[in-house]
Amino acid sequence: MLSADSLKKIDREIAKYPADQKQSAVMSALVIAQDEKGWLSSETMDYVAEYLGMAPVAVYEVASFYTMYNLKPTGKHKLTLCTCLPCGLQGSLAAGDHLREKLGIDFNETTPDGRFTLKEGECMGACAMAPVVLVNNKKMHDYMTNEKLDQLIESLK
Repeated sequence: MLSADSLKKIDREIAKYPADQKQSAVMSALVIAQDEKGWLSSETMDYVAEYLGMAPVAVYEVASFYTMYNLKPTGKHKLTLCTCLPCGLQGSLAAGDHLREKLGIDFNETTPDGRFTLKEGECMGACAMAPVVLVNNKKMHDYMTNEKLDQLIESLK
């Protein structure tokens, strides 16, 4: 189900915890699985659960709670915009309007060409630098004006 390389990475994460608590590596294991597969199907989550010796429902609970996990296929570039109140007051709601118009999609949708998925995210711990956009759960962009949003989209095409 997962490549030998991904399993080796998960094993490194498991080694950080006592032998009887390998389920503590569930968040890292899900990130590794998602990096390989692009999203977390129920089959992938079941495999992670079995690998970590957990009940599948416990893995589903983690994966469905955090917005960084993709429970369905996404575009090549997932753009997550923090829209909680502090960021909203600093322009993220207007940035969301701009992104929806620019991409022609709403939150939780993917462009027809499969390039972009737009998501709302909760606090990213960067309220002072709002609006902030997280690209593919890996790179955060801050102080995003409409011009900077347009440049980001162009750079990802």
